[in-house]
Amino acid sequence: MIAEEPFSARTPPMTPSTSQPLSPFLPILLLLLIAVGVAAAILVVSGRILPGLLKPANPQAAKLTPYECGAPPLQEGARHRYSVKFYLVAMLFILFDVEAAFLLPWAVQYKTHLWTFWAMLSFLATLLVGYIYAWGKGALDWER
Repeated sequence: MIAEEPFSARTPPMTPSTSQPLSPFLPILLLLLIAVGVAAAILVVSGRILPGLLKPANPQAAKLTPYECGAPPLQEGARHRYSVKFYLVAMLFILFDVEAAFLLPWAVQYKTHLWTFWAMLSFLATLLVGYIYAWGKGALDWER
């Protein structure tokens, strides 16, 4: 029978070599190079190749006008005024969207925490007052 070498005589486990301190970062460097290469390829393709393939062969005024659902554009240019009603509707949407975002988690945990009923009731009462105010001011009237 051959005698085995004692544990201390075995080859020590592999440790990072001091001669190659950047070897653990090689996969990260490779990923970074691939990301930069893909980004550069996307920029080149979208800036030089695709526009040449997709633009009209014989540009005419009708081909260069914007197409909006089959209707001509209502206003010229990007700098036009919006009605205040647009902003009012957007704010009301945010107000009642936040209400729905708070109601769902409350409804999920309601059975285990019954004391939250009164907090949610006061929250809904505050929203109801805001809804009545907006309705009274005519913010929900589209024909004004």
